[in-house]
Amino acid sequence: MAIDVGIVVVAAGSGARLGHSDPKAFVAVGGRPILAHALEGVFGTAEPAQVVVVAPADRIDQARELAVEVAGPAHESVTVVAGSQSRQGSVAAGLAALAPGIRIVLVHDAARSFTPSAQFDAVIAAVRQTGTGVVPGLAVTDTIKRMNGDFAVATVDRSELVAVQTPQGFPREQLAAAYADTTAEHTDDAALFTAAGHEVRVIEGDALAFKITTPWDLRRAEALLRPIDTATTRTGIGIDVHAFDAKSPLWLGGVYWPGEVGLAGHSDGDAVSHAICDALLSAGGLGDLGSNFGSADPRFADAHGEVFLAATVERVAAAGFSIGNVSVQVVANHPKIGARREEIEARLSALVGAPVSVAATTSDGLGFTGRGDGISVIATCLIQRIQQRR
Repeated sequence: MAIDVGIVVVAAGSGARLGHSDPKAFVAVGGRPILAHALEGVFGTAEPAQVVVVAPADRIDQARELAVEVAGPAHESVTVVAGSQSRQGSVAAGLAALAPGIRIVLVHDAARSFTPSAQFDAVIAAVRQTGTGVVPGLAVTDTIKRMNGDFAVATVDRSELVAVQTPQGFPREQLAAAYADTTAEHTDDAALFTAAGHEVRVIEGDALAFKITTPWDLRRAEALLRPIDTATTRTGIGIDVHAFDAKSPLWLGGVYWPGEVGLAGHSDGDAVSHAICDALLSAGGLGDLGSNFGSADPRFADAHGEVFLAATVERVAAAGFSIGNVSVQVVANHPKIGARREEIEARLSALVGAPVSVAATTSDGLGFTGRGDGISVIATCLIQRIQQRR
């Protein structure tokens, strides 16, 4: 298979803001250099690539040793070159080392050392599909102010803003020409590419692709690498089943489904909410839905799922646990979950106070769900014991 993708990993920066004597890419995180962590994501990509590591001139041998170690059987795809005083000059050095057959180039900052391999794959696929520049980015959630001296004078519309990450991908020929023609310094490759008159598209980024720049970032990176303490981490599973009831409205996943057949039950029959409650209660060793909110209790007659979720979250917190995440699988012929997946996930995440993901499938005509008699839901969760201050 001919390799037409090149990944330039920029690791030549001094990292002065990190406050360390070593160049940033060679500062240890969890016992391994930042560069080693970054290359793990690079070599986890789905398709093979030529990898060019741009390192300080006095760290070439160390960079090559690290790259070969991480690459393993793919070590022949690794090239290591010396960088420049500027990031732009370092990228240019990396581009010059690419093989003639490379058609798509990704430029990646080693300081974004926890960038998932899937982000590299997504950028490659987008460049291949569109023929444009592609950058991953995250929506800006903070309120942004325009300053005049020490004073905030205006609020910037954040809906038009995005915080971009790496890897940034480009057609190799266009990027090389842009670098050859530029005389100005740009803060990233997308800016240089745009200045040359080319389009740059933005795709969804990943929070793990944060950049290690300051000692605080380094502390955050160290925390991510700490092993999970199984003594304080628990998982739970919950299953709930409800039959369809044409006389009832459908509430599922905390939202109302107009025009859909409802579910039978003492409450609103929200099987998704109920399964999540069972998962959380079981993880905390707190019994199950029935033992906590029995059907004989008139307080819960016709109660919506949010009532049970709120009470369950309170019980879990009172037991000394925080919720990490919840995953839900719905097995049913209808309703079609995909059309409202984002709405459901947002609603449930707000109620639980942690990320909730929802997936759906059918049982291929088998069993009661296959016959269309009802819905089955399976939920799993991760909770952790809250560490008390000494």
